[in-house]
Amino acid sequence: MFDPIKVSKINPIKDFVLVKDMNFRERITTGGIILPTDNGKSEGIRPRWGEVYAVGPDQTDVQVGEWVLVAHGRWTRGSTIEDDTGVHVVRRIDTNDILMVSDEPPAGDDTMSNAISGNPV
Repeated sequence: MFDPIKVSKINPIKDFVLVKDMNFRERITTGGIILPTDNGKSEGIRPRWGEVYAVGPDQTDVQVGEWVLVAHGRWTRGSTIEDDTGVHVVRRIDTNDILMVSDEPPAGDDTMSNAISGNPV
């Protein structure tokens, strides 16, 4: 594993948006059932929430600190960075695929997929 890249500030170009804290870990249902990570599996095809880390100068739709729900797969691979607030994995998202914006972090990741895992009969 690589050491985080140390940065003091990141300035995206154009209208690019960088997010952090996208959840690719296990999830817990409201009933308390633990669902193992589904990243890379058909049941993992679902939108994900991320906190806006930085925005480019032409971006007017979202602001740093807001939470965005991004359509499945509309983000880049993550880059691990370290700044004054700690270590983060940041990803550039496709701004055309932001589904919702919230001022508060999501209470839970209850975006469930209707994808069918396994081979069709």
